[in-house]
Amino acid sequence: TGEKPYACDSCQYRCSRLSNLQKHARTHFSKKLYACNSCNYTSATLERLRQHVRNHTGDKPFACDLCEFRTIAAERLKCHMRTHTGEKPFACDYCDYRGNEKSKLALHLRTHTGERPYACDSCDYKAATRFHLRRHVRIHTGDKPYACSICDYKTNQRGNLKVHMKSHAAKKPPL
Repeated sequence: TGEKPYACDSCQYRCSRLSNLQKHARTHFSKKLYACNSCNYTSATLERLRQHVRNHTGDKPFACDLCEFRTIAAERLKCHMRTHTGEKPFACDYCDYRGNEKSKLALHLRTHTGERPYACDSCDYKAATRFHLRRHVRIHTGDKPYACSICDYKTNQRGNLKVHMKSHAAKKPPL
């Protein structure tokens, strides 16, 4: 029914099962119980740590039966399967947007709320996503990771490289 009677005392989180609330509550502990031996990652649950460790080992035990997709987490496979079924269970309350992942809906909602939680350390720029902040920071660092394979052109945005590559295609003589 979509009812979420269980609410976290520490944040806005709500859910339909008490067990989910109890699991969520562990994320607020100041001392995380499980630590990764390969980096500084810590987790409140052993399962999350095991999932994280797969990032280091490359182990992707969850595989799609319909394509080559593999992942470290069962939940990610479940989300991936929606790309095959077309299922989009997460709906925006403000417009017709529907998404196949809860996290994508959360990002979409920022277009309505104007929330921009990612701030640049070098100027007043704020972004709605980490991706957009990282892309912006390249303006300050001068980093140009996208290089043309035909000439010396380099740019800080993939889209700029795509536009540039079309200029080479236009110069090709007809056969």
